[in-house]
Amino acid sequence: MKVLSLVTQKGGSGKSTLAASLAVAAQEAGERVFLLDADRQGTLARWVDRRTNPEPAFDNATTLAELEKAVELLASQPYSLVIIDTAGADNPTTTAAIRLADFCLVPARPTPADLEATQPTLEAIQATRRKFAFVLSQAPTRSARLTEAASALRLLGILAEPPIAQRTDHQDAMGMGLGVTEQNPNGKAAEEMRQLWAWVSKKLKG
Repeated sequence: MKVLSLVTQKGGSGKSTLAASLAVAAQEAGERVFLLDADRQGTLARWVDRRTNPEPAFDNATTLAELEKAVELLASQPYSLVIIDTAGADNPTTTAAIRLADFCLVPARPTPADLEATQPTLEAIQATRRKFAFVLSQAPTRSARLTEAASALRLLGILAEPPIAQRTDHQDAMGMGLGVTEQNPNGKAAEEMRQLWAWVSKKLKG
């Protein structure tokens, strides 16, 4: 079982949207996926409530004890992947999500505020020596700002490919309780999400 944690100390970076669609894309690629929501805002929980498909499996784990216990129990279950969505804040649960992860994905929008906000998250990841990569989210399809942001993040660490563009399919999918690959399987957003999962999957498997 591999654990993927989506972490950043800034809200609005698209963690929950990425967690939901990555879980579905991984499931479609043959993984047995369990989603854990460590964010008290409950964005993933509401997404699950809107789903008609009972998979991926889901539970809340918003305290340190709950999260540690959940990952321990899941290790004995037939799941190949656990994805943890975290709060946009520095708290013990987020720190535990980093420590428990085989790989951390750090979403960041291509804005100065988001890029600056990655530094505390990066320090927390480096303190636990976890493997990680940044991923650009809600990115404009063509912009000098995107190129500049990608260059800045590459200086700090590995940058996942591809960037996830700001497309309405993501919002529509979340509102319908779907992954973007379910909502519009042939769309650009779905293609990017499948490519991102393929990239992350290779990192998880070493």
